[in-house]
Amino acid sequence: MNSNAIVTLADSNYFELLEELIKSIKIHDQSKNISICVLDAGLTEQQVKILKEKVYSVKKAEWDIKVPGYKVLKKEWLKSQVSRAFIPKYFPEFEKYLWIDCDAWVNSWSAVELYFKACEHGKLGITQSIGPGYRIMSKVKWLLGKVAIIKSQNYKHAKASGIDDEISRKLAFAPHINIGVFSLEKNSKCWSIWQKNLEKTLSKGKVFGSEGLAINIAVYHDNVDVEFLPLKCNWITSHLLPKYDTNKNTFVEPYLPNETIGIIHLAAGIWKNNKDMRLNKDVKVEIKTLEGKKIDKSLRYGIK
Repeated sequence: MNSNAIVTLADSNYFELLEELIKSIKIHDQSKNISICVLDAGLTEQQVKILKEKVYSVKKAEWDIKVPGYKVLKKEWLKSQVSRAFIPKYFPEFEKYLWIDCDAWVNSWSAVELYFKACEHGKLGITQSIGPGYRIMSKVKWLLGKVAIIKSQNYKHAKASGIDDEISRKLAFAPHINIGVFSLEKNSKCWSIWQKNLEKTLSKGKVFGSEGLAINIAVYHDNVDVEFLPLKCNWITSHLLPKYDTNKNTFVEPYLPNETIGIIHLAAGIWKNNKDMRLNKDVKVEIKTLEGKKIDKSLRYGIK
């Protein structure tokens, strides 16, 4: 049995994206040394049957931390905001885990290798949402041109979740950490710290985004041991569009040296005419090639 696992979660609405993620993993020869595991947060029986022919294991996601019903309103997919912090409970037979959101896919295997390397010795392997081309790190509202009201993602969510001022202010201008792709060893201390923070963020705040806030607190306040990986390892397309290398037929970073992007992440969606690319294969956006030309292209795996 393989000692490393790639884990993800999906409901029935994201099944196509899940299949694309699995294909993007299996197309690489190195994937033979990796087990793919799926947490079911609302898949149909037929979808689960299909998946069991393609992956190592499918487990039903649970509410590992009790959440009031009024906060979730039968939205099973919200279990992704809790269960990913308890991966070793679901798949205890592995030593290392790489979580990839199902609205992401592997463009270059080098990113997978980096994540599994990054989490050695109990470290958290993860990527900050900041890099060349990011023009705004946090939003600020100015009153009378002098007083600034902080509106950063971390700060707003922390305050809404009842996190005390000392921690909230520490998070205010720290680069946001996206939890959609990360790696951890089974015995890492980070799991228990993350879970403790998650209990706090879930107790008062919204369920969506709670696990991300909890991991940001773990990094910036609890100072867990972390290995920050480059932006290409979790390229969030809604933040900054990539360029396309027509000679190599691959997505690359938009700035020199135009390195190949490892994982393409459609977090928050790519929208055109009020349609989200994650739910509509026909949606394409205009991106630039390395030659400076503009082309209409989908950012989903395997769609030209």
